[in-house]
Amino acid sequence: MAALFTGKVLVSNRERDEVETEQELQRALDNKVLLLYFGSGQCPRCRRFAPLLKDFFLRLTDEFYVDRASQLGLVYVSRDETEEQRSAFLRSMPERWLALPFGDAFGRYGRLRFSISEVPAVVVLKPNGEVIVGNAVEEIRSMGPACFQSWQEAAELVDRNFLLAEDWDKRSRRSITDPIRRLKYKGCKDAGGGPASGIGQGVMGSD
Repeated sequence: MAALFTGKVLVSNRERDEVETEQELQRALDNKVLLLYFGSGQCPRCRRFAPLLKDFFLRLTDEFYVDRASQLGLVYVSRDETEEQRSAFLRSMPERWLALPFGDAFGRYGRLRFSISEVPAVVVLKPNGEVIVGNAVEEIRSMGPACFQSWQEAAELVDRNFLLAEDWDKRSRRSITDPIRRLKYKGCKDAGGGPASGIGQGVMGSD
């Protein structure tokens, strides 16, 4: 998935830091279902949809709702008129979101590549960049987090719940929070359990 953004800079909504090296992009995006959210903080339709998308994302990735964050990433492709509008919108959105810099040329490229004619639009992609859903806005509205299961199955993700202990180190570059997951795994192993007993399944298993 990082190949889609080769040569691009993504901005973390958590620290407002740039994510630009190949290794950083791999950590943020590899082995995940990726959502490209084309939207604007000022568009009336987007303002109605954004709270639903925020809740959808949090219920799949936030530890308040799930024991283990789902393998889901999101990149915001702004249609905001000013950088200030874009920044104000992102401040109200989840910290795990990534965003393209204001005015980045990927916005136009993405709209052409994925045939985006209006906003809001949510393109759902496999880790290899293939499209799972061309626009999942209505699916998210009607089904909520339940629709992630079919996306996850279509994406053929590697389920980190079932990796052997020695495999954690081999895949340490896949996710920013893999060290935390290794600690959880070690804790449950020391207690006599296995990975399935020590790590909760959550709502349908980002950083």
